[in-house]
Parts: sequence; structure tokens; C-alpha cells
Amino acid sequence: MKKDCGIHGEQKRHKLYRRLFAAVLVLLILAFLAVLVVWLVLRPTKPRFYLQDADLLRFNLTPGAAPLLTSVVQVTLSSRNPNDRIGVYYDRLDAYVLYKSQQVTAATALPSGYQGHNDVTVWSPYLYGADVPLAPYLADALSQDENAGYLLLYVRVDGLLRWKVGTWISGHYHLQANCPAFLTVDTAKSHAGVPPLFRFQQITACSVDV
Repeated sequence: MKKDCGIHGEQKRHKLYRRLFAAVLVLLILAFLAVLVVWLVLRPTKPRFYLQDADLLRFNLTPGAAPLLTSVVQVTLSSRNPNDRIGVYYDRLDAYVLYKSQQVTAATALPSGYQGHNDVTVWSPYLYGADVPLAPYLADALSQDENAGYLLLYVRVDGLLRWKVGTWISGHYHLQANCPAFLTVDTAKSHAGVPPLFRFQQITACSVDV
């Protein structure tokens, strides 16, 4: 009789554990479904990036068998969160300049932080490139562009972001923004015998991938 009671008690405990496990599993599934429904209803929109200004403080090409480019570019970038109910955490952002897909400045870290609903954030970093090696064909293309009186550069922002809905915060998503910077020679301030002075033309919208 004592042995039967022990077996019966053990069976009760196993049933209780199974019921507790099933209850916890159901709660987890319901919580996941609730988050999924909220996510699908809100449908977060990607942040919008704009290049507001680009100032070429230095852009010197050293010709030769191994051409080198030294540059200092100050850019003004803005980002707007277009969502009414979703916040954005920028956990890491790096900005740099490209010429015909080649990176010509080092990556500069932008301040991270939280961006609320419909908020706008503005950054004005200096981007530096010291003696960056260029392929000969790129150096030739750059010289031709300068002689023609224009430059097309790209300012790229790479980083990580998280979405915030109420108290829920998502995992990390990769962010990349590509901003065209079209510059032309400022004839009023350019003189013979000195490098041409290029001026940024207009605010441009950036393509954003998340």
C-alpha cells in the first residue's frame, strides 16, 4: 500500500509539472503574438536622412605611380523619425566619404542616443582622410572631374539601431544611409594657380536601408 501511494504521489507531481510547463508555454506564445500584432499594426517606417551641407576644407590629390588623396570634409547630416508611436535608439553610427565607391576618409563616430516620435537629430562631423591611396584610374577620374568643375561624392552612414514600442525594445538592426553630395566650382572665389574651391549645391535626401 505504501508503495502504491508513493507511485500515485509521483504521478500527481509529474502532472502538475506538465500543467505548469504548458501554462508557461501558452503565456510565452501569447506574449509573442501580442508583440507581433503590435509590430504589424504599427509598421515602423525607416528613419529619413538628409545631407544638409558639405564643406570641402581640403581635397588635395598627390599624383604619381601611387596617387594619394588628403581631405578634410565637414558635413551636416540630419535624421528624422517619421513614426508617430515608435522611437529609435541609435546605438552606433559611423560616417565617412566615398568617391566612386572607394572610401576616402576614415570613419568618424556620431553621437548615439534615443530619437523620439517625429524628432529630428542633427550632426556636423569633420571627416578626415590622410594620404589615402587611390587606384591610378580613380586618380585620373578625379582630376578630370576637378578640371570639369564638379565633384560627386557620397557621404555614407553605417550603424545599428533598435526600435522602441512602449516598453518593448527590439533587437539590433543594421542601418545604412547613402547621401549624394554634388559640388561645383565656386568661380567667384577660385583663382588661377590655386586649387579650385568647390561649393555644395543643395540639400539632398539619402537612400536608407534597414
